[in-house]
Amino acid sequence: MTTVANGEADSALAVPAARGTCPFAPPPAYEQAHRAGPVNRVSLWDGSPCWLLTGHRQARSVLGDRRFSADARVPGFPFLSPGRRELLDRTTPTFIRLDDPEHSRQRRLLTGDFIIKRVEAMRPQIQQIVDEALDRMIAHGGPADLVREYALPVPSLVICLLLGVPYADHGFFQAQSQTLLSLASSLAEVDAAQHALNSYLVELAGSKQREPDESVLGRLVAKGEVTLEEAAAMGVLLLVAGHETTANMTALGTLALLQNPEQAERLRADPSLIKGAVEELLRYLSIVHLGIPRVALEDVDLDGTLIRAGDGVLCMASTANWDEQVFTGGDRLDVTRDARRHLAFGFGIHQCLGQPLARAELQIALQTLLERLPGLRLAVPFEDLRYRSDMVVYGVHELPVTW
Repeated sequence: MTTVANGEADSALAVPAARGTCPFAPPPAYEQAHRAGPVNRVSLWDGSPCWLLTGHRQARSVLGDRRFSADARVPGFPFLSPGRRELLDRTTPTFIRLDDPEHSRQRRLLTGDFIIKRVEAMRPQIQQIVDEALDRMIAHGGPADLVREYALPVPSLVICLLLGVPYADHGFFQAQSQTLLSLASSLAEVDAAQHALNSYLVELAGSKQREPDESVLGRLVAKGEVTLEEAAAMGVLLLVAGHETTANMTALGTLALLQNPEQAERLRADPSLIKGAVEELLRYLSIVHLGIPRVALEDVDLDGTLIRAGDGVLCMASTANWDEQVFTGGDRLDVTRDARRHLAFGFGIHQCLGQPLARAELQIALQTLLERLPGLRLAVPFEDLRYRSDMVVYGVHELPVTW
């Protein structure tokens, strides 16, 4: 992808740009662009123009400004692959890709299931799920793949319980999720995965409509305010987002702590630091690494740069969360830092609905792991790990550990 920044072309910038030697750091090309200025003109894979925002203030401003739309149907919306663009007409849009009033109508139906009070009441159940997963991993003995044995099962089971999805089917939905989140997936592959998940959840929603229960999906169809297709689409969103993001944060967060053992020791010595440490890990890692897309609905002056109506925008949380104007020494992991202004969950009306649940799961999963396995260490050289650079959600494919 080429970019024009300050009137000069820079062919090094790409979406997604290649990672450097540190897998936790934003791609060097984005950091270089940010040093030249926080607003850069770029061209996407199909030649369409787009703006790349690398600064914290600029990204936060756009994400909180209703003159920028999250609706993928608006002309100019920046898609990151042909498969994702072509899928638009084949899927029912959900609230993350809708503007008000439809955004608020759909989101309101789910808000009560993810409020802090409800999530706090779930902590004992989450702790039990975490303990049982860790018990199984320890019983099997090391070395073990922390992704497969711990990081993935915990949020998968939690979101299945919430949605009322049988955990026995987790292999099916995880396989479909991998296809949907891969930039390398063809249109046919993405279409098949989306159809399989939609069909599965339409059938499940229908059964819950006939025999209501207290699951999120059951209460959603019982309200009678959405069609089965809309309920299924929201179910797909929650199912995929509810386990992929937390699973990858758990594994990558563990790796970051293993590579910064003095930070892990601080957490072991003072468990009260875990809530702030999770915010710092969310800031430091920014696993939603390809940018948060928006499109301008009208002309907007952004720090002296004219963003015209119809211009696509990508807000880069990875560079924004390392912005030295907001986070001094942002390239360092510091579990005592006040990182609450990070953009890992987005900002504005579209910020992540499930963030209270994600925080609780991460706090419990990471603290329990540190406490119960103080000798946890990598079972392979750090340089041999493989990362999910070509996926919408960044992380590590496998994390072999021993203790």
